[in-house]
Amino acid sequence: MKVLFDHPNPFLLAHGGFQTQIEQTKKALEAVGVEVEWLRWWDGKQRGDLIHYFGRAHPAYIRQAQMKGIRVVMSELLTGLGSRGAMSRKLQKLFMIVTSRVLPKEFTARLCWDAYQFADASIALTSWEKKLMMEMFSAKPGRVHVVPNGVEDVFFSEPKAKIQGPKSKYLVCTATITERKRVVELAEAAIMAQVPVWIIGEPYSKKDHYYEKFLAVVRAAGEMVRYEGGISSREKMASIYQNASGFVLLSSMESLSLSALEAAAGGCPLLLSDLPWARSSFGSRATYSRLGSKEEEAVNLKNFYHGIRKAPKPDEPCRWEDVGKQLFRIYEGLLADKTSR
Repeated sequence: MKVLFDHPNPFLLAHGGFQTQIEQTKKALEAVGVEVEWLRWWDGKQRGDLIHYFGRAHPAYIRQAQMKGIRVVMSELLTGLGSRGAMSRKLQKLFMIVTSRVLPKEFTARLCWDAYQFADASIALTSWEKKLMMEMFSAKPGRVHVVPNGVEDVFFSEPKAKIQGPKSKYLVCTATITERKRVVELAEAAIMAQVPVWIIGEPYSKKDHYYEKFLAVVRAAGEMVRYEGGISSREKMASIYQNASGFVLLSSMESLSLSALEAAAGGCPLLLSDLPWARSSFGSRATYSRLGSKEEEAVNLKNFYHGIRKAPKPDEPCRWEDVGKQLFRIYEGLLADKTSR
C-alpha cells in the first residue's frame, strides 16, 4: 500500500496545528508499515494506491484520481464553520442551496461544496465535525470516519515520572499569537482576575498588529502574564504541562486543539471556550467558559484557578500510534473494496 499526502498550502507560509497533524499522521502511518510519500505534482511517473488530501479537494481532482484507480480520502478542518451559531449555519446552508440552483456550475464548482459527495472517505476529528460534514455538505454517513488527533508519547505523564513537590503557579496557554486564539483577551482577563498565566507561542508575523497589541498588554501585566515566545522542545513542553496548575484556551475557533490534547495527556485540568468542538471532545472532563465580556471571562478564570483541585481531569487522549492504526484500517477497507469490483 502506497499513500500519497497532498495539501494546498505551503508550510513555510504559516505554522500551526494542521502542519503538526499532517507530519505526525505521516509518521504514525509509517510506524504501522504504510508507505507514505508527499505527492509530487511535477512527477508524472509517481504512483500510489490512495491520496490522502488535507483540505477540501476540487471535485475534478477527485474524479481524475478515481479514473486512474486511486482512492481519495479528505481531511478538512471545519474550524470556522464549527464555531458558528445554529442560525448562522442555517443561513449558510440556505445560501448554498440557492446559489447552486441559480449560478452557473462553473462558478459553484470552485467552492467545492460537493467534494464530500465524491470523496471515497472523509476524516473528521470530532463527532461534531462529522455532523457538520453530513448536514452542510451532504456527506454519506458511512463515508465519514471520526479519527481524532493523537499525542506524542513524550507528553503522557507516567506514574513513576510525576513531578514531586508543588505545582507551578501558572495556568499554561499554548497557542499561535493571532486573533482567533484570543491571547490578548486572555491576558487582559488574567490581569483583571489576578490569575498568573504563562502564554507560549509565536505569531505568524512579528509585524502583525495583534502581536504588537499582545506585547503591550504583556508589558503592562507585571507578573500576572509570562511570555517568552515559543518552545520547540517537545520534552520541555511535556514537562511544562505536567508541572502546570492547569491549561487554558479561550479561542473563538478550533477544530480539535492539539495543545489541549497534549495538556490532557500530561494530566492538566482544562479550561476551554464553551464551543461544540470542546464539548464533543472532552465532555464533562473539562471546565468551560462562555465567550462574553472581559469581566465574565475574568470571573470564570478566577473560579477555575482557585478551584483547580476540584476541577475534573480529562481522559487520556489517543496516541499517534492509535491514529495510524485507525487510518490503516480505513485505507485497507477502501482498497479491498476497489479490488473486489
